Amino acid sequence: MSDMQIQQVIHQMRALAARSPTPAPQAEGPAGTGFGALLQQSVNAVSKQQAEASQLAEAFQRNDPGVSLPQVMVSMQKSSLAFEATVQVRNRLLQAYQDIMNMQV
Repeated sequence: MSDMQIQQVIHQMRALAARSPTPAPQAEGPAGTGFGALLQQSVNAVSKQQAEASQLAEAFQRNDPGVSLPQVMVSMQKSSLAFEATVQVRNRLLQAYQDIMNMQV
């Protein structure tokens, strides 16, 4: 996944977070919502998307009339892409943390 694609996914995650209802504000410092809350919302969104894809696949296996194979495949691909993007963000965060920890002061 290229840097451009990762940036696009991060932008989409931020847009989704902005559209979702925000919980009651908590005292997290001067930034307001905080990075941790944004990251948690993104992980929850990916989890929800994976659960929906799983439910569609199960419905297709039960031969539900309202579920088609293309619908299931698109849903599975979306959840897979969201998970891969989340893993890439995690990898970038870990690398940044390691870089900071290895800095000499």
